[in-house]
Amino acid sequence: MPSEVSAVTKIQDIIEWILPQIAKFPRSQRYTLGDRLEKCFFDILELLIQAAYSKEKSDKLIKANIKLEIVRHLVRICYKLSFFNVRKYEYLSINLDEAGRMIGGWLKSLDKK
Repeated sequence: MPSEVSAVTKIQDIIEWILPQIAKFPRSQRYTLGDRLEKCFFDILELLIQAAYSKEKSDKLIKANIKLEIVRHLVRICYKLSFFNVRKYEYLSINLDEAGRMIGGWLKSLDKK
């Protein structure tokens, strides 16, 4: 269960970091782009937890991977709109890539079984 726990923990860590960042978005975008970003992160967390306790893990992991790709695009939009500076964008991008590798590794481990 290490890959399961590490992927869930990684997404939780990102959520804890990004929520205060979203709170700083301009009011006009906080309730549109910010809410969309939050919802996607919580959807990923939910899918990973469901996968950890499910017999059909691959379907949920694939959905989580797709949501993660959506998050990457939303984060890029936030950066281009200057809601994230370069340092925050880089930090978030590195952590999203790491989360993606963890989810991908978890998926590959299922193929071996």
